[in-house]
Amino acid sequence: MLGARLPNVEKTIKWLENFVPEGLYQYYYVVKALQICKREPDKKLLRDFILSLPATRGELRIEDIYFEVPSEFLSIFMLTELVRIAGIEIDCKRTANWLLSFKNDDGGFSMRGRSNLNSTYYAVASLYNLGYQVDSLKETVEYVRECEKPYGGFTSVPEGTRPYMEHVYYGVSTLALFGERLRYPKQTVEFVLRCQNSNGGFSRSEIGISTFEDTFYAVSVLKKVGLETASF
Repeated sequence: MLGARLPNVEKTIKWLENFVPEGLYQYYYVVKALQICKREPDKKLLRDFILSLPATRGELRIEDIYFEVPSEFLSIFMLTELVRIAGIEIDCKRTANWLLSFKNDDGGFSMRGRSNLNSTYYAVASLYNLGYQVDSLKETVEYVRECEKPYGGFTSVPEGTRPYMEHVYYGVSTLALFGERLRYPKQTVEFVLRCQNSNGGFSRSEIGISTFEDTFYAVSVLKKVGLETASF
């Protein structure tokens, strides 16, 4: 995203191609890393792995949440990304209907009826990967808008008051999937920039240490919102 040249890219490609993934997460990150290195993954191995998963046979289930998993829909999002990259066909309608069953009355998504921005992003992104017309989810757009704050950024739930970097990323990314623009792009960029530390990295909020994850979120947001804020 920064336009920097990747160091030792051939060594990285060799390492990735020699790595033997053991599950969905490892396959996902190996494939995405190879794409960044401009190298196509072994499509046959990828297809064989995807078709071996219960979810591609219609056995869909919710992922248990633990501390480092941002959403119960993360694994289905990874699967739909890999399906798109591999160019294989699954029962997209069945999978989309399963995801839509977790849409709540307020328009957001979650497993237990209490919507949050994390789960809403991964559900909408998965539906998008499946070819579903996400712009028809008008109530979901409104839910995301309720999480958008006039002082910049997004909160995990509409009643929240303190934005954090990951929620800003999920909010901006979800609106992008809908083809929607931010209402407060300038304030959001200013919030992100206030989270940058002297070492060049970004933290989760205005006060905190820089992390690689938050720096990724911050740069992603600045890149997505950049066109909207080019005039100031």
